[in-house]
Amino acid sequence: MIELTGLFAAAFLSATLLPGSSEVALAAALASGRSGLAEALAIATLGNTLGSCVNWALGLFAARWRGSRFFPVSEKNYDRYSALYQKYGLWSLLASWVPIIGDPLTVMAGIFRTPLIIFVPIVAVAKLLRYLAVAGVVQWAI
Repeated sequence: MIELTGLFAAAFLSATLLPGSSEVALAAALASGRSGLAEALAIATLGNTLGSCVNWALGLFAARWRGSRFFPVSEKNYDRYSALYQKYGLWSLLASWVPIIGDPLTVMAGIFRTPLIIFVPIVAVAKLLRYLAVAGVVQWAI
C-alpha cells in the first residue's frame, strides 16, 4: 500500500510544473512484484492526470491576469499561441505526457479555458498510453 501511495505522489508531483519522474516510480513498483499491473497503471494515471488538472487550474487563474505585467506571456505572443491552440489545442493535449512541453500544454489548456470535461479524458488517455509503454518495457526487461 505504501508503494502505491508513493507512486501516486510521484505521478501527481511530476505532472505539475515541479520536476520529477513518475516513470521510475512506476517501474520500481512493477519490478518489486508487490503491485499488480492494473492497479499500478490506474494509480499512476490518476495521480498524473490530477497533477495536470492542477496545471489547468493554474492556467485558468493566470488568465485573469492577462494584460497585466504579471501575466507571463506578452499580448502579441498570447494572440499567436491562442490561434495555434485553437487550431491544434485539444489534440495537442495528447502530447501532455511529453517531458518539458507537456506541463506547459496543460497550463495553456487552462489559460485558453478548455472545458475540464474535455481536458480530463484526453490527458488521461495520453498519460495511460505512456504508462502502458513504460510497463511494457519493465515487463519485457524482467
